[in-house]
Amino acid sequence: MKRLLTGLQPSGDLTIGSLIGGIKQSVEFQNNYDSFIFVPDLHAITVPQDATLLKERIKKNVALYLACGIDPNKNTIYLQSENLYHTNLSWVLECSTYIGEANRMTQYKEKSKSRENVSVGLFTYPILMAADILLYDAAYVPVGADQKQHVELARNLATRFNHTHGDIFTIPEPLIPKIGAKIMDLQNPTKKMSKSNENQKGIIFLLDSEEIIRKKIMSAVTDSEGKVYYDVENKPGISNLLTIYSSFSNLSIQEVEEKFKESNYGNLKKEVADLVVESLLQIQKKYQEFMESGIVDEVLNQGKEKVNELARKKYEMVCKSLGLGRY
Repeated sequence: MKRLLTGLQPSGDLTIGSLIGGIKQSVEFQNNYDSFIFVPDLHAITVPQDATLLKERIKKNVALYLACGIDPNKNTIYLQSENLYHTNLSWVLECSTYIGEANRMTQYKEKSKSRENVSVGLFTYPILMAADILLYDAAYVPVGADQKQHVELARNLATRFNHTHGDIFTIPEPLIPKIGAKIMDLQNPTKKMSKSNENQKGIIFLLDSEEIIRKKIMSAVTDSEGKVYYDVENKPGISNLLTIYSSFSNLSIQEVEEKFKESNYGNLKKEVADLVVESLLQIQKKYQEFMESGIVDEVLNQGKEKVNELARKKYEMVCKSLGLGRY
């Protein structure tokens, strides 16, 4: 099987948008690829982080991924910071990255706009991302359109290095997943549900209690027409509720529309809440089992041992080709 590599950001608590838009696809990928999933905690510190909170989120999010169906027997799961070869290779790649290439990274431009003091790490993190990919001969990297540029940089750096030093790196391909359902904010259904939104009343987190989930869904913004049908432009709130039901029930939007065509908004919200609660309570039960059993640490220890050996071999090849050290 070809190797696929993806990152699990530890920068915030996971939402139903995270589950539907990303985690479900990772569950599908694990059956078709040699899947590597890493926690890019070094990337997280490009902006200030609370150390205690970051450490908690790393373990919680790995446990949630497992609870949502990520199989540790089908995935190699590891922490970026527990493998020093990531940063070692990043420096090597920085030395062959042109200033113009780094300046063109649009994510840096967007992220630096709202900050007064921008770290060098925020500028160079795409090169660390290239190292994350190239260390493991990943053939595919699943990314959205906004991240495709980072894979292109990794491709350019790998091609340049191989041209000068021999066939060292696999040239990765971006894998653009099929567009999953986009879950919108319950209080502002024209805006994507995001863990960073200031008003958390519109966000359903995977670890929300049953009471909170029901309250958020029953308070979801709709419209005054009173008819249930899918129309994103004119009925964004109702369309979002139908999308959520569709995603958790595995029914098509058309099937969900038919199911609720005679319902009022209150009934629709209640059934959506029932389904989401049922699904998330199952995930939460598994999550608690993983958190209490020590399985998370076992999985991360296994991943650490495996990837450090793989990365060591790749890094020694790189150093040997450059004349570094005594390899």
